[in-house]
Amino acid sequence: MPMRRIAFCAAAMIVAATNFADARPDSRKMTCAQTQALIQSRHAVVLTTGANTYERYVRQFGNECDAPYVPMVDYVTASDGRCMVYRCEEPAPMIPD
Repeated sequence: MPMRRIAFCAAAMIVAATNFADARPDSRKMTCAQTQALIQSRHAVVLTTGANTYERYVRQFGNECDAPYVPMVDYVTASDGRCMVYRCEEPAPMIPD
């Protein structure tokens, strides 16, 4: 009986480790097209963008941002250069002069 528990725990740890590793893709290891396709397919993705940095990126058209936030252009580093993506930001107020 204890051998089954050990095997079950080991299997659970392996599954958790492989799923956790896939939880935050690294934009620096993907091409721009792959990064954009990933965001489009999942609607919103948290990407690793540097050694200790990450950010949530969304599709341009969709409802992934909570009001009053809207998708705004941002750039991430991809394996083939800079890549245009969108992230949720609060728009600047439109106050007339």
